[in-house]
Amino acid sequence: MSKMGEIDEGFYSRQLYVLGHAAMHRMGTANVLIAGMGGLGVEIAKNVILSGVKSVTVQDERQTKWTDLSSQFFLNESHLGQNRATCSLQQLSALNPHVCVSSHTGPLDKDLLGQFQVVVLTDSSLDDQKRFGEFCHKGGIRFIVADTKGLCGQLFCDFGNEFEVLDTDGETPASAMIQSITKGNPGILICADDRKHGFSDGCHVSFSEVQGMTELNNITPVEIKVRGQHSFSIGDTSNFSDYERGGIVTEVKQPSMFSFKPISEALLDYDLLKMNDFGKIARHKTLHLAFQALHSFMKKEQRLPRPRCQSDADALLDTVRELNTVSQLEQLDEAAVRLLSYTAQGDLAPLNAFIGGLAAQEVIKACSRKFTPLRQWLYFDALECLPEEEGQQEECFFLGKGKRYDGQIAVFGSSFQEKLCRQKYFLVGAGAIGCELLKNFALIGLGAGEEGHITLTDMDFIERSNLNRQFLFRSQDIGQPKSEVAAKAVKVMNPQMNITAHQNRLDPDSERVYDYKFFMGLDGVAAALDNVEARVYLDSRCVQHQKSLLEGGTLGSKGHTLVVVPKLTESYGPAKSSSNDAIPLCTLKNFPHRIEHTLQWARDRFEGMFKQTPENVNLFLREPGFVERTLGHRDAEALEVLGGVWSSMVDMNTGGKHPTSWEDCVNWARCKWETLYNDDVRQLLHCFSPEQVTTAGLPFWSGSKRCPHPLTFDPNNTTHLDYVVAAANLYGQIYGIKGTRDCASIREIVERVQVPSFTPKSSVKIHLTDKEMEEDKEKGCDDIEKARLEELKGKLAPLKSSSMQMYPIDFEKDDDSNFHMDYIVAASNLRAENYDIPAADRHQSKGIAGRIIPAIATTTAAVAGLMCLELYKLVHGHLKLSSYRTAYINLAVQYFVLSQPSRPQPFEVAGKKYTQWDHLIVDGRGSGQQEMTLGDLFHYVKEKYGLTVCSLFYGPAILYNGHKERLTQSVSDVVKMVMKADIPPHKKMLDLTPSFTEDEDCETVPTIRYLLL
Repeated sequence: MSKMGEIDEGFYSRQLYVLGHAAMHRMGTANVLIAGMGGLGVEIAKNVILSGVKSVTVQDERQTKWTDLSSQFFLNESHLGQNRATCSLQQLSALNPHVCVSSHTGPLDKDLLGQFQVVVLTDSSLDDQKRFGEFCHKGGIRFIVADTKGLCGQLFCDFGNEFEVLDTDGETPASAMIQSITKGNPGILICADDRKHGFSDGCHVSFSEVQGMTELNNITPVEIKVRGQHSFSIGDTSNFSDYERGGIVTEVKQPSMFSFKPISEALLDYDLLKMNDFGKIARHKTLHLAFQALHSFMKKEQRLPRPRCQSDADALLDTVRELNTVSQLEQLDEAAVRLLSYTAQGDLAPLNAFIGGLAAQEVIKACSRKFTPLRQWLYFDALECLPEEEGQQEECFFLGKGKRYDGQIAVFGSSFQEKLCRQKYFLVGAGAIGCELLKNFALIGLGAGEEGHITLTDMDFIERSNLNRQFLFRSQDIGQPKSEVAAKAVKVMNPQMNITAHQNRLDPDSERVYDYKFFMGLDGVAAALDNVEARVYLDSRCVQHQKSLLEGGTLGSKGHTLVVVPKLTESYGPAKSSSNDAIPLCTLKNFPHRIEHTLQWARDRFEGMFKQTPENVNLFLREPGFVERTLGHRDAEALEVLGGVWSSMVDMNTGGKHPTSWEDCVNWARCKWETLYNDDVRQLLHCFSPEQVTTAGLPFWSGSKRCPHPLTFDPNNTTHLDYVVAAANLYGQIYGIKGTRDCASIREIVERVQVPSFTPKSSVKIHLTDKEMEEDKEKGCDDIEKARLEELKGKLAPLKSSSMQMYPIDFEKDDDSNFHMDYIVAASNLRAENYDIPAADRHQSKGIAGRIIPAIATTTAAVAGLMCLELYKLVHGHLKLSSYRTAYINLAVQYFVLSQPSRPQPFEVAGKKYTQWDHLIVDGRGSGQQEMTLGDLFHYVKEKYGLTVCSLFYGPAILYNGHKERLTQSVSDVVKMVMKADIPPHKKMLDLTPSFTEDEDCETVPTIRYLLL
């Protein structure tokens, strides 16, 4: 937070779309104490500081040891023997300039705890947890305990006897247009929207703009009961007036009160255990006892159990059995207790990242009163990361050697550490998840040996809005390549890291860099991407080269992870169609009823006027065949494009729209305002009057069709003038004319503008559906429009020699000085005013129009932690599907689903089963011999795989379908002939799609991977 209490929207941009302004303001008053600056403590501190509380104090009495370097990313070898909190302070303070960060190196006491609203204990004794937990519970201080031991983690929350949550899930309140409401008990409401209403049983709703049954507009929020995807009951409406038309129903979030038990009582209540992996219910109940037993062991022995020590494991198990005489668990997972004992001295970065992400999210809940808090225990384990076939290894292989990986060696042993260091990995993306993955890679030593290496690519540059969650970047890095800065940052964390940074986009154009040799030299791939298309492409490359893939993503408090194992699991797969989410063009053009519609309309106007038309002008001037190519499109489209080009090049005083001065730009913007918000609406109402009825006798303007009204320009209306200021400046920019923000001078120019008069035309046809619009386009133009096209073609010919150039604008939402969002907000809200749709503020408009993905550091850390736990399994070479986990989490509501990945879908060809991982590998130049002919290829496939190729395709091109003359040509020659292009030198593998005589009707067949080595 800034000193004035205002939220720095540039810094917190993406997080604000998760928490909202009100919750962020509440967080800005909170002082947080985090005790213990080991790997888990620093992870929690990092996330809490990035989130934007008022202050964070980190407390620790301990000195840095070698084991700390396995997971404490702000400590290095020079800090050995020094206080962990003091050594971490500078780095923690640099994360967020708006948060006051301090350290405390003395012991914890009640006087210290009393200064904070939230207290977090890590790596603490059970006695301290009980003592300070009781104090916090009585004093109204939110109390959190987090702990990790090896591959097991624990989280506990106590927010007091009464803790009010203002918004339990953080989801945007649902709203819908009303189609009808019945009179009765209960009354039934049917929604008019073309999508599911999104309301849930028991939620409360309010009403507005209802005509007829107007009593609903003034009642307090009512509870509903869902009856179907488009209907629900709303209570007794039998005494209300008859419903006529219109209305909006909107969800009203209700506060919820939660009660917590102090830790001493909660220890005895197994109903307070939150499950996260339903295959492990008995294990997590056992871990509840095992962590208590671990505290007893440490109190007695003054140490943790030794790695792989049988006697220590026996002692721990005896204590668990003794505790269970009281708890009476039906099933004890004794194997898990032994594994906890064997690995308890371990300190693993991925597990700390996951538990630390969850714990920091609970701090945010405690400070903001948003989202459902954990009630009250959570246990997590990743014991599947251990070798599937556990052999007897000597205790000495797991003992510390005074090296930075000692905390990891205590769990997996020294030979596994050497294997980690030899890994060669490809990381795509250095954004939020990419930064977290790189941190974990550095701490675990991935690729940090002589033979190991990490290749990182990301084409983006650092922006200010990245700093809130991409924690490897600082303000001085803004404008620098993400990959380079991230690579340097992790080299500081672990100087042994071998990492190369690229700025390449991952797509077919970069295959000369990331070619067959590159992929075949990898041990695996990790994806930290923010779009589905790139994920699908990378996934296809991994399948092609039989490489494992770690994939993860976040959306606000929600996250997912996926591990793709060749032969064992299904891959990420092709992109799913999202066409159902597309807004119909007719809705955008004439019948908007949501703010999302007006914002998309504004974006479309921006793209059309300030980007596409200038680009078309430049193409017209630069490319000789532009006009002919455009005429090859549908007539209506050609008329629009060529008309836009002509008017953009011809001065205003001769009938065009080319400005020659700043005054011309303002003139254009004022007239455009009139066209969009007055003339077009009057034309629509001329075609469909407010009293219009359908053929069925029902009101035309009802349901999702909101009847608009024209606006009258008022230079003293802020939104009216905002539109003119933004539009005029953007219009000036595309012509290279300098504008101004001086509203007074612009108002003077506006008052002199002669706005053309407008009379609605009866000949204008307005389409009611997209289908109707498409059918009209297919019909083509009439003779008048064809004549206009010919006229335009003639008018454009002499302009071809013009030396002018236009400057297209790429939409950029995060620069508040460029007029882009100024235009979007004003344009959208004016259209919303036309249709009586509630306006959206700049923040909301930016999120929708900029298609901003909400993001928060806590979810990112948790997801990256889960991905790296799967990485351990891949490096081990786990072969059992049951060892791997796919995760879906929502930290807002403590929703965790960890399940086995799906097996690849089998398909059958000629009686034999295959999966997507089964390829027919053919070495076209085996052992340096002359390349195969097409006939040789078919013979090889028949001999090796027992299948007869009857046709063969390369992409969409037909290589063979009875073309016998091609059988004697080399495969690459046939490809070159059909594609009319040479095969690039880097292309060492051709994917050929066959059809087989044995099963010609088979829709899915194994690909022939034809190698040119």
